[in-house]
Amino acid sequence: MEQTYIALLRGINVGGKRIVKMDALRGWFEALPSVKHVQTYIQSGNVIFRAEAETETGQLQGLIESTLQASLGFQVPVVLRTVEELRDIINSCPFRSAPPGGPGQGQLHVIFLSKEPEEAGLMKLAASPDKGDEIRIRKREAYLLCRGSYRDTVYTNAFLEKKLGLSATTRNWETVCKLADLADKLEQSSG
Repeated sequence: MEQTYIALLRGINVGGKRIVKMDALRGWFEALPSVKHVQTYIQSGNVIFRAEAETETGQLQGLIESTLQASLGFQVPVVLRTVEELRDIINSCPFRSAPPGGPGQGQLHVIFLSKEPEEAGLMKLAASPDKGDEIRIRKREAYLLCRGSYRDTVYTNAFLEKKLGLSATTRNWETVCKLADLADKLEQSSG
């Protein structure tokens, strides 16, 4: 039995650094044991694929990270979610009534965390200045509503990683919804 996964890579193709071509990325994923039907979406490191459901998620994530490090020569943190988890993330958004995008309307983002934050990290985060942006953490995700531009938020990946002691990677709401749509289509065509 197969499972549809979404791999979210941290820190590639940002600001002209750590450049990874999507065809090469697809090739590295396709070379992994039991991985099939690999697709990428935009240049920011989003990979949708199918793999044996019996494969332990942590083991699969570790295999992807070690393969990328061996291929690229640098570490690329990877956050892995199933299509069911991604659907739950979308359906559980506390800012669903907030209009994403547009000047003055705010921008909605999902920050994918490597694991659930511990209480000590949440307390550090709660003591941080928010500058008007709203952040809500649920399980292994943080929902971020930026009142202005994401470029101006204090809640960057690096900031959250420092406060929470976890790896984090951010996607805007439109990308999250598109990844879920692509994962659903892959699951339907492969099922």
